[in-house]
Amino acid sequence: MTTSRRTVMAAAAAGLAATAVGAAPAFASAPAGGGRPRKEHFGTLPDGTRVDRWTVRSGGTRLGVLSYGGIVQTLEIPDRHGRPANVSLGFDNLGDYLTAGTYFGALIGRYGNRIARGTFTLDGRTYRLPVNDGPNSLHGGDKGFDTRVWDVEPYAGNSGTGLTLRRVSPDGEMGYPGTLTVRVDYVLDRRGDLRISYEATTDRATVVNLTNHTYFNLAGEGSGDVLGHTLRIAASRYTPVDDTLIPTGELPEVAGTPFDFRRAKPIGQDIRKGHEQLVFGGGYDHNFALDKGVTARAEHAVTLADPVSGRTMDIATTEPGVQFYSGNGLDGTLRGTSGALYRQADGLCLETQHFPDSPNRPAFPTTVLRPGRTYRTTTVHSFGVR
Repeated sequence: MTTSRRTVMAAAAAGLAATAVGAAPAFASAPAGGGRPRKEHFGTLPDGTRVDRWTVRSGGTRLGVLSYGGIVQTLEIPDRHGRPANVSLGFDNLGDYLTAGTYFGALIGRYGNRIARGTFTLDGRTYRLPVNDGPNSLHGGDKGFDTRVWDVEPYAGNSGTGLTLRRVSPDGEMGYPGTLTVRVDYVLDRRGDLRISYEATTDRATVVNLTNHTYFNLAGEGSGDVLGHTLRIAASRYTPVDDTLIPTGELPEVAGTPFDFRRAKPIGQDIRKGHEQLVFGGGYDHNFALDKGVTARAEHAVTLADPVSGRTMDIATTEPGVQFYSGNGLDGTLRGTSGALYRQADGLCLETQHFPDSPNRPAFPTTVLRPGRTYRTTTVHSFGVR
């Protein structure tokens, strides 16, 4: 049974200490009610553009977000004893974010995941995108939203404390049609749960699929692999892929396969079973078709738990899918915020989304956005202990 965050908040606040940007994270005081977000200089791009780091605190959670890429740089939550740790993989300096190519913590757009051969047709016109992942286009191209500096301001709503990020993506950026006006809110409620809300409008028909690419390790960033974490995904079907990781268009049942996470099981239990799909991905790198489908309000879809620290994370979303990526590409060459080298499976991603290659798969839920309509989607990460 998951314990309420209130039972550990006092201990968490007592154990936190201040952090300097550019160092391995310590912890600043995180009162239950939060406070006004704090901004500090994080680095400067080669063209002279300033990059800031914003810190948001509430309910025992401390969130660090960069204006560059909308990156979740740190996410600090307490364990069952109230001891805080950063559970998000990332770097302590801007230079590594510019060169790593890992999408650590980033906002992804215009289209999260892959589009086959970097091309799609909409209203009879074919659009060509940058090919940056074998023969395919991945995460909006080589200069997607993860590489852009966002306008950031304190969140003005009444549902918590947080940040509002804005950006206008011009018509033709990375090959996508239409001027896309985007707003993303990162909000911590009084419990310290994180809500990410996305909103976009366009002046021309386009495709949109926004998500966040945080790598999680609930035992703490730099603590080792996540293969002992347990995972439950409320999905009876998934989208198998070809050897370039593009969906085949099928939606087979997960029953009897390593992709059956309908009951919680350790991530490492079946990962080396030799299943063809796991060979293609080098582990899990697949979209799960959530049983709930597209919903108007965020509904529970995923539970992740670390039995050692006791930390848990429940994910609710309006989206019809979630991409589970088991950190297969981490190879020991990247040094994280704690100073540890990241090796395979030292973090995992759970990217809520519409399905990969949907613009080329009419049977998949549509990702088309037209003028006069507003794209809206919400994902909530709820933290607890057991």
